[in-house]
Amino acid sequence: QVRRCTTTTDSTHALPVADNVLAQTFATRRPNQAWVTDITYVPTVEGWLYLAGVKDLYTCEVVGHAMDGRRTTDLVQGALRKAIDTKRPARGLIHHSDRGSQYCAQAYQATLRQFGMIPSMSRKGNCYDNAPMESFWGTLKNELVHHRRYETREQARREILDRKEQARSQRVRRELPWRYLFLGMAGVLLLGLLAWPGLPLNWKMY
Repeated sequence: QVRRCTTTTDSTHALPVADNVLAQTFATRRPNQAWVTDITYVPTVEGWLYLAGVKDLYTCEVVGHAMDGRRTTDLVQGALRKAIDTKRPARGLIHHSDRGSQYCAQAYQATLRQFGMIPSMSRKGNCYDNAPMESFWGTLKNELVHHRRYETREQARREILDRKEQARSQRVRRELPWRYLFLGMAGVLLLGLLAWPGLPLNWKMY
């Protein structure tokens, strides 16, 4: 019998908790302005597979993830480090999570300080403060996990990675037409400027 439910947040600790800086401001103006992060679980016959993810609120892309059979600080550190290595965000990024002991751990908070991130945490028992991440987990489980019975953690891991790659490819295909459109518009504008009789000669040279 595969258990279908477990807990992922341990907020019964004495570690410092950050204020809710994000305050449900989910509409951002640029990439790497605010990231949300969370842990979910996938049941397998072998045992739980825990999945940590980091999501960019502007692009809606999962910029970092990690999976393991244990719900530890190393798990969430792995997801955060992958996001940092991939995106190289500037200092001042808002990092929002729940109050779980993994995110409040000294080692994790030290990483946030090292890269100049502003820690933000949900209010106690308020899942709406991290709604974008909760929504992503819900979509993943409805589209994949709830329809499968995994024998091993490795099987679940492979299928989740395949699903992530499919989502990435779909996003790239959606973005390409817009990129070509903008490039085309820029080219037409440049040609028009160069052909403008009143444009100074030195402008045309550059």
